[in-house]
Amino acid sequence: MTPSIRSAILRSGIFLVLIIIMGFLVLPASAYSTPESIIAADKVYVSGATYDPAVFFPGDKGIVTVDVTNGNNVTGVNINHATLSNDVIKSTSSPYDSSVSLGPAQKQSFVYSVTAAGLDGIYYPIFSLSFSNADNLYYRAMVKIDDTPLEITILDKPDTFSQGKKKTIYVQVSNPRENTVKNVILDVSGKGITTTPSRVFVGNVASGAKVPINFSVTVDQPTTLHLVLDYDNGDNPHTMNLDLPLVFGVDKKQANPVISNVRVKNDVVGIYQINGDVNNAGLETANTVMVTALAPAVPQDPYKTYVVGALKPDDFGSFEVTFSATNTESIPLQLSYKDADGNVYNSVQDVKISATNTTTQKSTGLPMIPIIAAIVILAVFTGGWFVYLKKFKQ
Repeated sequence: MTPSIRSAILRSGIFLVLIIIMGFLVLPASAYSTPESIIAADKVYVSGATYDPAVFFPGDKGIVTVDVTNGNNVTGVNINHATLSNDVIKSTSSPYDSSVSLGPAQKQSFVYSVTAAGLDGIYYPIFSLSFSNADNLYYRAMVKIDDTPLEITILDKPDTFSQGKKKTIYVQVSNPRENTVKNVILDVSGKGITTTPSRVFVGNVASGAKVPINFSVTVDQPTTLHLVLDYDNGDNPHTMNLDLPLVFGVDKKQANPVISNVRVKNDVVGIYQINGDVNNAGLETANTVMVTALAPAVPQDPYKTYVVGALKPDDFGSFEVTFSATNTESIPLQLSYKDADGNVYNSVQDVKISATNTTTQKSTGLPMIPIIAAIVILAVFTGGWFVYLKKFKQ
């Protein structure tokens, strides 16, 4: 073999080796397509997941929103599939199957309609995101199902009711759930009942919040008061009911003004004056306490009716009424007052005005008994003086 032939073969071998080496260098790049897509996909993350409602009742329908953010500053990513799956929080909407391009620093929201098909508990629906040239992204979005309803609490009410008397009932609506509920409305009704107001719009009630409500009730007969609380958890309507029996009787806590220490004077013929005290022996304030004399008495100036005013529990006030009366030994004295709801209560007490309870009319002359006594004393003194003088002269 000539040297020229050997040289040509050597050059051909070296060239072939170079081609083989270049082939090895190119093959890995073709197998992995674009390594930059994998690096870019690693910087895509779930930036937020929200539920509406935030906490479900069993059977509630709602919306799940998953926000995906591209953390790359210069590289976009291609997304071709996104799903939400769970056996309890069941997705009722179609998965995202169309290709989506997510640019640098952009955010994409994936929204799913779901139904809470389980009982109370905590669940973790899986959000899955597929990239065109990278592995999938998985994310667990925690959600809770809770059957706890709103509550109605009776804060204060009368022990008993009276026909036609208006009374106030104080209640409280509270939310023991872990999420806000909205459109809260309280309806008040019952047979033979007049309520003011009969419907109260409360609005939104936050988790742990308490809302006081009061309304007045006028009852015509013993009956039952129905309280119906409607509210929305997300867009799901819910209702809570409470029945409150209303019975007739004497309220043990109401005001109880009592007249005492009564004194009667008769300084002018036919005109009488009564003084006394009013004590509140009840547990509530008696408002606008007034005292007046009833027929056969005829009220006269200056105190036809005496206004004592408001009396708190265990408080007292004095009064004075003037009137004329003939041919009677007693007259009815009326005591009236109002409670906090404006209801008027009356009580009547008979007061004797006979001669044993009155002072006699004053005479313009001197009393007869003192005059007679003075005459007798003067006669005795005069007689003794004459006797003394007679004995002294002798």
